[in-house]
Amino acid sequence: MPVPAIRVEHLGKQYQLGLREQARRNFGEALMHALGAPLRRLRTLSGTGNGAQRFWALRDVSFEVQPGEVLGVIGANGAGKSTLLKILSRITEPTTGRAELRGSVASLLEVGTGFHPELTGRENIYLNGAILGLTRAEIRRRFDAIVDFAGVERFLDTPVKRYSSGMYVRLAFAVAAHLEAEILLIDEVLAVGDTAFQAKCLGTMERVARRGRTIVFVSHNLSAVRRLCTRALVLEQGRVALTGDTTAAVEEYLAHNLNEEAGQAAARRPEWARPLITAVRMLDAAGRPCTRVAAGEPLSFELDFACAGTAPLRAPVMGVVLNRADVGPVAGVNTRMTGFRPSVGPCRAGTLRCHLPEPRLLPGQYTADIWLGDGPRDLDVLPGAVRFRITEADVYGTGVPPFANLGSMYLQARWEFRPGGVEELIACHG
Repeated sequence: MPVPAIRVEHLGKQYQLGLREQARRNFGEALMHALGAPLRRLRTLSGTGNGAQRFWALRDVSFEVQPGEVLGVIGANGAGKSTLLKILSRITEPTTGRAELRGSVASLLEVGTGFHPELTGRENIYLNGAILGLTRAEIRRRFDAIVDFAGVERFLDTPVKRYSSGMYVRLAFAVAAHLEAEILLIDEVLAVGDTAFQAKCLGTMERVARRGRTIVFVSHNLSAVRRLCTRALVLEQGRVALTGDTTAAVEEYLAHNLNEEAGQAAARRPEWARPLITAVRMLDAAGRPCTRVAAGEPLSFELDFACAGTAPLRAPVMGVVLNRADVGPVAGVNTRMTGFRPSVGPCRAGTLRCHLPEPRLLPGQYTADIWLGDGPRDLDVLPGAVRFRITEADVYGTGVPPFANLGSMYLQARWEFRPGGVEELIACHG
C-alpha cells in the first residue's frame, strides 16, 4: 500500500478570543513567561485557564491524501478550511494531533504569503525558489515560464508592495505552479484573479495533477472543485462532516449548506417589490408538491397572488429563473417572451402556473426565483423561493446517465455517420 503524501491524525486548533499578548518589559519577565508556557498550555487543554473564551477552529480532523491525488476542501465560511491549510503549511502549530507531509511543499494561501513586499517580483521569484530548495540555476531555467504565465513582465523589477492584488496573486501562483513542489496547497486566493486567469490556473492545476503531484485545493467555487478534484472533504464547524467522491460530497454539502448569501436573499424581497405573491409551490408530473424530481421529468412552478389594498392586475405576468447552487443562473422564462397573455381584465387574486415539460437539468441542487408582473412592469419577486434537487436518471435510455460535471443542462442530440474510404483503409492495413 502506498505511503500517503499527507496524513492528518486527530488534528485540532484552539484559539483564545479577546486576549492580547502583553509585552515583556525586561529579560526577567520574558524568561518567567517562557518558563510558564507549558503550564499555561496544560491549563488551556484542560479548560482550567483564566476564563478567556476559547474557540476550536478545528477539532479531531483526520484524513489521508495519496501521492498524485487532488483533494478538494469545501465548507461554509468559518468551517476551518484556511486554518487547516495554515497548519499543513507550518504557518501555525496545531493544539492537538499531528499532520505529516512527505515531500517538498508549495503553498498559496492568501495575498502576500511567502513574498517580501520590499523586494521586486524578480527577487521574490528567486527567494521563493530558494525557500523550496532549488538552486539558482534551476530557478533560472523556469524563470521565463513563470514570468510568461504571470503576465507581469513589465513590472518585474518593481517592488511587489506596489502590485495590485490581482498581479500579486498571478505571480504567486505562477511561482508555486512552476517550481514543481511535490505537494501544492491552494486556498481561495484564486478568487482574486479575473475569470480568464482563474481558467488558466485551473488548466495548470489539471496538468500538474496529471504529472502525479499532490494538490489540496480549498475553494467556494464548487464547479472548479468538481472539475479538478478526485476526492472532496467537507468541513463543518471545524469537524469533518464527510469525505469521499467529489460529486457525492458536493451534492451532500449543497443539500445541507446552501451558502449564507443565498439564504439571506431568499428571506427578503428587494426594496422595490410589492408583497403581492402569497404562496409558491413546485409540483411534479402528477401535480403534487415536491422538492426533488429525476432528471428529464416534468415539473411545474405555481404562484398565488393577491392585490388587497392595491390596484388590480390587468395582464398578470409570471417569470421563473432557475439557479444551480454551484454555478448561478442557468435558465429562465416568463410569459412575456413565450407570448402567453391571459386576458382576464382587472384581477385582484389568482394563480399562475409555469409548466416545464422537459427541463434538461443535470443532477444537482437548484433554487428558483419567482417573479410577478403586470404587463411590462415587474411588481414582485421572491429570490430563492423554491429549493429543489434534480436526481440522476437514465435520460437517454442507454444505461449511461449524463455526467453531472458537464455543466448544468444535458443535450438531446441526433447523430449521423457517412462512411467514406472504408475499402482503402482495409487495403492499407491489410
